[in-house]
Amino acid sequence: MGEQLTRSDVKKIKEEIEYRKLVVRKKELEAVKEARAQGDLSENFEYKAAKQDKNRNESRIRYLERMLKNARIVSDESREDEVGINNTVTVYFEEDDETESYRLVTSVRGNSMQGLISIESPMGKALLGHKTGDRILVRTGGDEGYYVVIREIDKTTDDSEDKLRKF
Repeated sequence: MGEQLTRSDVKKIKEEIEYRKLVVRKKELEAVKEARAQGDLSENFEYKAAKQDKNRNESRIRYLERMLKNARIVSDESREDEVGINNTVTVYFEEDDETESYRLVTSVRGNSMQGLISIESPMGKALLGHKTGDRILVRTGGDEGYYVVIREIDKTTDDSEDKLRKF
């Protein structure tokens, strides 16, 4: 079972692959050629660095192509009153008496430091499909967990600014 991706994720991945193949690959090959032309390769730092950059780009292309090959396409549509992918959810943490907002995204775009939580994370799994006012147990392992209450659902759907995560 591969990554869960939306059609938008697939489009972004294909765009990055194309950019890396047509633009970055050409630039990296040129850098390797220039560094190689400087002579003695055993002590040529520029050559080693250029080869590393070229290999890093090729590795990223393979990673993204493999991700697409094994991906499961999921819909980012949800009912008007339910939490879905790309929706911003305001939740109340009962134990901490705090309120926080998160946007649910696929794992390829997840970044908890920016408030983007994966639908495959414990919090994301718990929130998906629930409604405003629902009290939900977020399981953290076995019988362990904590309760949150959904205070608000903002039906945001624009993911154009989201970046794909790196390795």
